[in-house]
Amino acid sequence: MERQILMQNQMRERQMAMQIAWSREFLKYFGSFFAVATLGLTAGAIKSRKPGMMAPIVPLGIILAYQMDSAYGTLIYRMRGEAENIMASEHDRLDLPLGMPTFESIEKARRAKSALISLLEK
Repeated sequence: MERQILMQNQMRERQMAMQIAWSREFLKYFGSFFAVATLGLTAGAIKSRKPGMMAPIVPLGIILAYQMDSAYGTLIYRMRGEAENIMASEHDRLDLPLGMPTFESIEKARRAKSALISLLEK
């Protein structure tokens, strides 16, 4: 049992590392897009004398800030703290519909599936 727990924890850690690595890689591409878009929109706004052309920079900047927080900031720690708070004070939100699966409910679903497959094969 202890080995299984250790293995599951290592898998969880690897998945989290992959998610953080993905965020960092995405940030590189989005940061490049943001820089090019900002330069282009600024040049276009100056050339056409329409400052409204710079409006897309605001939402793009918010997305960039979120990605930076996700990749290098404290977002993961804030999310973990919020998750711990939910588990401690709002545990009822975590209940599964129809309760925990039982051996009987799993067997009933398995039998129904195998019966459906045998009907389709005929």
